[in-house]
Amino acid sequence: MPKSDETMSRSPSQKAMIDQMDKFYYCNSMFFGHQVGEDLADELVNGTGGAMAKAYIMSSGSEAMDAAMKMARQYFVESSPKQSKRINFIAREGSYHGTTLGGLSMSGHVGRRSLFLDMLLPNVHRVSACNAYRGMKPGQTTEEYVEQLADELDKKFQQVGPDTVCAFVAEPVVGATLGCVPAVPGYFKAMRRVCDKYGALLILDEVMSGMGRCGSLHVWQQEGVVPDIQTMAKGLGGGFAPVAGMMINHRVADALMAGTGAFSHGHTYQGHPIACAAALEVQRIIREGSLVENVKRTGGILGGLLHKELDGHPNVGNVRGKGLFWGIEFVKDKENKTPFPVTAGIANAVHTTGLMDMGIMLYPGTGTMDGVDGDHVLVSPVYTSTEEDASRIVKKIKETVDMTFSRLAELAGIH
Repeated sequence: MPKSDETMSRSPSQKAMIDQMDKFYYCNSMFFGHQVGEDLADELVNGTGGAMAKAYIMSSGSEAMDAAMKMARQYFVESSPKQSKRINFIAREGSYHGTTLGGLSMSGHVGRRSLFLDMLLPNVHRVSACNAYRGMKPGQTTEEYVEQLADELDKKFQQVGPDTVCAFVAEPVVGATLGCVPAVPGYFKAMRRVCDKYGALLILDEVMSGMGRCGSLHVWQQEGVVPDIQTMAKGLGGGFAPVAGMMINHRVADALMAGTGAFSHGHTYQGHPIACAAALEVQRIIREGSLVENVKRTGGILGGLLHKELDGHPNVGNVRGKGLFWGIEFVKDKENKTPFPVTAGIANAVHTTGLMDMGIMLYPGTGTMDGVDGDHVLVSPVYTSTEEDASRIVKKIKETVDMTFSRLAELAGIH
């Protein structure tokens, strides 16, 4: 029989999911493995050049962060009985690591934590974010700023108790909370040195920024700092299925294999065959289509155009990002970096104008400066974006920003 138009119009990822569904659609991972899961794990490990050793597949980024926390703890318990007092984590202000109680405990997102503070874990401690726009002092060099942050982390280890810390946790590019803020060059090498000094692990959360979004398959590959544990999600399955992952390096994997040989964790739908099939096909398309290279190339064009069109705007404080992952922070006073009052609703106003008047979706965020005050929007186009797409996107963003502030000035006297 000839194939229907509907069948012929399915995307490769849809076909991969349907093919898997025709074979089997569920597998109890406590007792059985399956080939598509093994193939996905191989794809992910190979994408790190063998720097990471094993992959664990789940359904969401929040699940992945909870798993990473438990994996860090189990690593130390299995390594030596003397390490069993390692229960603490050090994370950063202005971070976001998930909506489960574990992930939210790790997060520094003031708004999302506020309702649940009394329920969150007490063993997560904080240091400053690496935010050059807000954190660097006038005249300070990048090297001096990195040294300042490394010294702060070192002192936090000493304050908490260096032999009680499991890991330092950070996003290589902070997404929703701060608005696409990348770490400055040398930052993660310095953080790695502090972690190594005290025998703690480095956990990198690439749920939002990873899997090609920032111009390399993994953001850490740009600085050559291999994490002990890594989380990933959004770009892993491209939205075709709920899928996330955690990878561990050889140091962690070897400790587990020398101990119990198993991760003490589990979800009913972990390693779901259909989700694995979707993610495997998405990653194949990204690899064979050289889409990460396209993200890097087109992202450079997009970033250059954003700077060109928006740096001079009186209410744009900072444009920053990597690859096809960019943020725009808005301010009331550009010279002093003073944010608008929360009641002005700037980020949502920009988002609404873009969506309703310009046909562009910009992800709004608030609390950019201190968790309460400050506004930004994110722009993260598809990996197949072209130079022409970048030009059209920036034109729409420029028109959106101009229209928003023109309207606000007329309505409320904002200047």
